Amino acid sequence: MYVPNTITILRLLAVPVTVWLVLEGRMAPAFWLFVAAGVSDAVDGLIARSFRARTRLGAYLDPVADKALLVGVFLALGYTDLLPGWLVGLVVLRDAVIIFGVWYLTMHLKERLAMQPLWVSKFNTVAQIALAILVLAVEGKGLESLDTYVPVAVGLVAVTTTYSLAAYVLRGLLILRTRETAG
Repeated sequence: MYVPNTITILRLLAVPVTVWLVLEGRMAPAFWLFVAAGVSDAVDGLIARSFRARTRLGAYLDPVADKALLVGVFLALGYTDLLPGWLVGLVVLRDAVIIFGVWYLTMHLKERLAMQPLWVSKFNTVAQIALAILVLAVEGKGLESLDTYVPVAVGLVAVTTTYSLAAYVLRGLLILRTRETAG
């Protein structure tokens, strides 16, 4: 097995541990594990590109590990009332709509779709990661001075998540319309 895939699998295994740490109120270790998982995402991608070690398994597992970590941490932070439930619901809804949309288009059009992430989706992911790190830092590292930034980060994530959701829905409808009129 390639090193990048091993790193990705370790990141995936870190998800339940990170969620458990948040639920147990052990925010400092949750913070460090979340940061380590984020660094591992950059490292496995760098290794895969630099050493031409990209695999189909890695292409599938890497985004799954990323989403599992973010959604898992958001759900745990929502459950512990450190993030508003409506925001957690919005983040989960966005991901569910995207997954369902890709599945529907694949089944309806009977072809595999090569979907590239939109720029707003990449920005949204960065905003979600920053919010999770911010909340974990405030709660686990005693950085209460950063607490005033949490509502701003929540608002930013709400806007980017909504915009990203709308952009993917519009993209899906455009693909559907284009392929149906061409066929």
